[in-house]
Amino acid sequence: MNMPTELVRQLTEEQIAFVKRSGLKAEVLEPGFVRLRMPLQGNQNHINSMYAGALFTLAEIPGGALFMTSFDVQGYYPIIKEMTLRFRRPATSDILVEARLDQAQVARITTQADAEGKADYRLDLELKDTAGEVVAISQGLYQLRKR
Repeated sequence: MNMPTELVRQLTEEQIAFVKRSGLKAEVLEPGFVRLRMPLQGNQNHINSMYAGALFTLAEIPGGALFMTSFDVQGYYPIIKEMTLRFRRPATSDILVEARLDQAQVARITTQADAEGKADYRLDLELKDTAGEVVAISQGLYQLRKR
């Protein structure tokens, strides 16, 4: 990681006002791996399960956090091109998500972005409740762009 962990944590949790209001927490920030938590408290819907927008936010934010832990933030920036979220069951506790990119994936994405100015990559994630049950599955198509 080329950014200090506490700076990545601050940017992940506080840079976007909506995310800050949601109470999202970055529990683990390592090169190639992040784990984030969305609290149920303050993010409930009309039936006291987690609001769909909070789940969508939890599915989308790992792309930026993973970027900051894994890529050269001065040479590249990420965008999200597409995201789908499939709800499997009501989320009635805090929800966790983990995202990974191994070194070979980071190298491939970086090499392509250097050659073509951009490179697409996917993050397929499972959002889980505190009992480990999958409450939603997301598929995000991200793009690394060369500055």
